[in-house]
This record gives sequence, structure tokens and C-alpha cells, in this order.
Amino acid sequence: MSTHEKELGKTDKNTHRGRDISLHLPEPFRIRVIEPVKRTTRAYREEILLKAGLNTFLLDSEDVYLDCLTDSGTGAVTQDMQAAMLRGDEAYSGSRSFHRLKDTVYDIFGYMHTIPTHQGRGAEQLYVPTLIDKREKERGLKREKMAALSNFFFDTTQAHTQLNMCIAQNAPCEDAFNVDVYAPFKGNFDLGKLEHAIKTAGANNVPYIVSTITCNSAGGQPVSMANLKAVYEIAQSHEIPVIMDCARFAENAYFIQQREPGYEAWSIPEITKEMFKYADIFSMSAKKDAMVPIGGLLAFKDNTFSDVYQTCRTLCVVQEGFPTYGGLEGGAMERLAVGLVDGMRQEWLEYRIAQVDYLVDGLRELGIVCQQAGGHAAFVDAGRLLPHIPPEQFPGQALSCELYRCAGIRAPEIGSLLLGRDPKTAKQMLAPAEMLRLTLPRATYTRSHMDYIIQAFQAVKENASEIRGLTFTYEAPVLRHFTAQFEEV
Repeated sequence: MSTHEKELGKTDKNTHRGRDISLHLPEPFRIRVIEPVKRTTRAYREEILLKAGLNTFLLDSEDVYLDCLTDSGTGAVTQDMQAAMLRGDEAYSGSRSFHRLKDTVYDIFGYMHTIPTHQGRGAEQLYVPTLIDKREKERGLKREKMAALSNFFFDTTQAHTQLNMCIAQNAPCEDAFNVDVYAPFKGNFDLGKLEHAIKTAGANNVPYIVSTITCNSAGGQPVSMANLKAVYEIAQSHEIPVIMDCARFAENAYFIQQREPGYEAWSIPEITKEMFKYADIFSMSAKKDAMVPIGGLLAFKDNTFSDVYQTCRTLCVVQEGFPTYGGLEGGAMERLAVGLVDGMRQEWLEYRIAQVDYLVDGLRELGIVCQQAGGHAAFVDAGRLLPHIPPEQFPGQALSCELYRCAGIRAPEIGSLLLGRDPKTAKQMLAPAEMLRLTLPRATYTRSHMDYIIQAFQAVKENASEIRGLTFTYEAPVLRHFTAQFEEV
């Protein structure tokens, strides 16, 4: 029984044949459309994994039994979202669908100016170079000396920052990666580290601060309202813009509601609007909490950064499309406008977080060490499970391969492979934790699928000492984890 169910059982019981039974939280939806999946043999999986260069990213989806690679655009959509697509106005400029999306963004987040993009990295390729260029030109600075700061950068945000010759520096809280310690907001910034980083670089050399909610690289861990506010106050005192990287904004709002004193009676929309007061710009991969298969947003709170907004609109024309459709068709903007609202449903978030909780509890009962349950995924401590594999041989990736061989489950590494090399020295950077992310697409897998994953890890654990580390046979210069190929050491 998961931690969530234990709490639920204290207050929500039914009588069955004269005795009380605790209720687990079932799926708050009905399944109307199904996608068949095929079963494969271990021998078959071993063969195609070798052909994919021991990189599960390079597998065909038809060869994957349970796909826990990502929750980005891989989940189900609601019936209202699907119906909304039929309203799409496909006008090249100024469509009704754009205005509906823009109005929805203003209603939910309170942000005046919206640019739709094809996904989150489409938004990043607009604001990242613009803010760095702005600092370089207005203050006569060299971008090579600049340092952008975050609680922990997502991989594409880090890559865009580094491609623009700026250092990407993280300031996570002390317990962010300590799997043996419980803390309600492990995604928080360490405010002392943040202040020190600003002082060391010089405030003029910090083009932006990114608040990532929830913090994916720390294990889907939330950021408290108090921390978001404190970071914003620090940034304002140094005239540094704050970007909210908010792919999982609704999950973060739910954790604030459940864990932060003073917000127990607040609704998810109320908490969301309050969170976004503590940023100037937000960048969103809408393929997560907004539930769409494709889509992203770049939005500006007011006219404070009107010059940045105008430059981003110009770049959008070059790189995405006309600013009132960006990288999206009209129907996709309609679906996104509905998904932003549907993704904030209380019962939906309660179920989703409980599903992650159930999976983490089940793995821990086997002795599989995990980061505490956060949003969207269970993060297995691969370094703890495979202590004989050093970080330079990527224990998370080795575990990913073994899990696929054993059970046909695809899951990504979150560790030193993802972190990459130091852009100046080309030396491998070592992640604070070597993890495997078991990502749960929204409304896609049931409780029996969670039990299957748990059973698979029982088999993996029994063979853990035989799993071998990996070395590159091909390594891309940036975002290498997507396309790299390996061989066993």
C-alpha cells in the first residue's frame, strides 16, 4: 500500500461484509480508446538493443512493451481537448484559436503576451539568445564570462545556454539529491548558493535565473512558494530577469497545496496564479502538464521586457512561424487552451501523484532505493543498485538496458550521461546522483502496469552484479544522450 493510500485509508473507508476496508485511489477516467502493444522475447530484445547501440532512445516504439521514456507528449488527451481541435482557425495571422489561447494564458497565469511554439525548446531558442545578447550589447559584456543560474537546468535549457557561450550553473538545495532524506521541497534553490553565485559572477554577468518547476533533474521534486518568492526578490534586487521553466506547473501547485503551510485551502488555479507572480517570463513545454502531444509557450508577464518580447517575436518568424501560430496549427492551439485547464483538475493530480507514490513504495519494498516520490516519475538510484559501475561508465544507462532486456520496459538515464561534458575542458561532469527515471505518461498506464514494473525490478536486482558499464562508440557534441551509441566495458 502506498503512502498516499495509507493516508487516504485513515479517513475514507467503506464497510464490506461487516469489516472496514481501505480504498485505493482508482483512475478518475474511463478508457474509451486502446492501443495494442506486442510482447517480445528476451532474445529478440537483446538483438535489437545491440542494433540500437545500447541506447533505448533509438528503439522503435513497437518493440517497447511499457514505455516509461518520457511523459512529454506521450499521454492521453481528454475528450474536450480532442473536440476542441475541430474549432481550429487555420488563418496564417491573428486566428481566433491564437486569441483563445492567449486569453487562456492570461486567465490562468496573468501574463499579457504569449508566443506559441512547437514545444519547450522552441521557446528556449527564442529567449535564451535574446537575453544573453541583451546583456552583451547593453552592458558591454562578454558572454563567455556570463553565468545563467537555476535550481537545476533541464537538459535542453542547459544546452541552449551553453550553445550561446554562457555557463549554466545550478544552485540546488542541500538535500536535493540525498535519497536517504525526506524534505517536502527538494526542488528548492539554495538561496545562499544563489547569492554566492551572483556575487562571484557579478550581477551584470547573470543574464537570467531559471526557476524549474517541478525540478526534473532532482527527481521531479517541487519548489515551495516561499522559495520562488525569495528567488524573485533576490533577482529583482540585482535587476536579473527570472524565467519560470514550468512544464509541470500543475504538479508543483499540487505539492504546494499538500505540503506548504498556509495553502491547504487554496485551489490549484489560485496557487498557480500566485506562483507565476514570481517570474518575469515563462517558458513551457506544454507536452507535460498541459497534456498535449505537441506544443509550447513563451509568455511575458507585462511590458517590463517589451524589447525582449519584440525580439523573440521576430526570431519566432524565422525559426517557428508567424507569432500568432508559432509552431502550431489552429487546432493544436485550441487543444492546448483546453489542456491547460484540464491539467489542473484536483482529482486528476491527486491520482497522478498517488500513482508515482505507489510505484516508489513498491520498489522500496524490494530494497530498490529511490528518490522520494515527486511528480511524473519514479527515480531509481542506479548508482546504489550498481555500485560496481563508476559514474564514467553510466550506471543509469546500463540499468536502462538491463530493464529493457528483462521486461521490455524503456526508461532513460538521469545522471552523468545526461549532464554531459564541461564545455570548456571537455571532461565528463559527474552528476550529483546516477538515476534511472521511470516516467509515467498521463492516463496511459494502470495499477497493474505499476505492479509489472515492480516485478521486473525484482528480476533485475537478482542479476545486478552481472550488469556491465558502458563506453561510447558514438557521442554527439550536444544532448548526446538522445543519439549516443555504446558498447559494454
